[in-house]
Amino acid sequence: MASMFSTSEMSNIASTLLSTYASFAGTLMLLRSMARELIPEQLRSYFFSLFHYLFTPPSTDLTLVINESSGVSSNEVYNAADLYLATKISPKTERLKLSKTERQKNFAISIEKDEEVVDIFEGIELKWRYNCIEPREKHSAEKKFFELSFNKKFKDKIVDFYLPHVLARAKQIKEESKVVKIYNRDCPRGDDDTGIWGSMNLEHPATFDTVAMDSELKKMIIDDLERFVRRREFYKKVGKAWKRGYLLYGPPGTGKSSLIAAMANYLKFDIYDLELASIYSNSDLRNVLLSTTNRSIIVIEDIDCSIQVQDRENGLESDNSNRRLTLSGILNFIDGLWSSCGDEKIIVFTTNHKDRLDPALLRPGRMDVHINLSYCTVDAFRILASNYLDISNRDHPLFGEIESLIQSTEVTPAEVAEELMRSEDADLALQGLVNFIKHKRSKCHKNEEEVAEIEEANSFKSGNEEKEISVTRKRRSGVRIATRRRPGKGGTKDRLGRSAKMFFH
Repeated sequence: MASMFSTSEMSNIASTLLSTYASFAGTLMLLRSMARELIPEQLRSYFFSLFHYLFTPPSTDLTLVINESSGVSSNEVYNAADLYLATKISPKTERLKLSKTERQKNFAISIEKDEEVVDIFEGIELKWRYNCIEPREKHSAEKKFFELSFNKKFKDKIVDFYLPHVLARAKQIKEESKVVKIYNRDCPRGDDDTGIWGSMNLEHPATFDTVAMDSELKKMIIDDLERFVRRREFYKKVGKAWKRGYLLYGPPGTGKSSLIAAMANYLKFDIYDLELASIYSNSDLRNVLLSTTNRSIIVIEDIDCSIQVQDRENGLESDNSNRRLTLSGILNFIDGLWSSCGDEKIIVFTTNHKDRLDPALLRPGRMDVHINLSYCTVDAFRILASNYLDISNRDHPLFGEIESLIQSTEVTPAEVAEELMRSEDADLALQGLVNFIKHKRSKCHKNEEEVAEIEEANSFKSGNEEKEISVTRKRRSGVRIATRRRPGKGGTKDRLGRSAKMFFH
């Protein structure tokens, strides 16, 4: 090129180009000035937008905006993304949010404002960005939202498959990290509590590994719980509310409360401790139950004595029946129309006296599973010995004697556990348990003898009273009874003889 043009020719060409550019620029400035004066502003804006559209290459990206709330309700996708993205934070992330409430066991980590997280789904790159807009007005809330950007040609795949994957993974994360809580209406309300229920973390350590009960019964309960939680579609297909009712009955100290805690810890279900004594009407009961959440266990302890409900035959159909708590109201809550408000709920009733319950409560559909938690068994003792003394075999010389005593004496698991706690020395603890059971058996035998003597005395007294009544009736009817006198202290006493004869008028 340099050989074709001389230096002077190159200078002339450059000068010509500069002159042309200057003339063109001047013309543009003149046209721009004339356009401002002659063309209306709205028309100029339209031409500018058209020019930008024609000469700007189209974007291949699509951005979905996921707000924190949807109207007055929280946005499920936003909450799921918040949990999900905490597992996708890379070492390149520069800023993170760290939080922990007093009742949380672990730290909560999430991305900070304007931070970006990259996720890969089936080879598709997705970019998440967290945004937060400060409120302009003093009393307004800040606006929080996620932006999800990706190539727009994958829109259907992202909506149909990726976002459901985020929801499912977030649910799994929530269940794994969930802290089981116990709710009560009298419990102080925490930061996370709403409505009429206050809550505390359920610190009860009971699990199915530590609950002292027969292994076969324990397996039956676990199988029933697992079958219940996986049969959502089955309950829907047969037209039944997705709930399950349990009745735990047996003497005090047999592990009813521990079993409930083990069920909650196993399923990761919250517990709602419902005291019927604090419920004043059927409508109050309905409002309380509607405020419970799904995947929860509603516990009504000592159903036989917690409240004296009105009998169904004593005016339940009257106009003011909804102004008091009635048996009908309780039954309607268990399996009536209101029982279908909510899914995956377990209702547990406890009682020390099953025979005192109204038969209407006991039928399937209300109390589906009846579990008898009776006195300590051999299996239960072995579990307790393993838990408290770390003895997992039967080689200890006192095991045989203790098992024999347990089979012949009514002793509760709570009593056995208390004795095993008295010493860390296995020999001393087991010997103390032997002495305790023997003492209790001796005391029970003594009480049985005393009761037998009292019953015999009452029986003899009752028999004499019946005979006297019989004699009086027969005398009044004209029948003469022959008697004989026997000497006694202070005189004689009339007694019926074996050869008594009856004479009719």
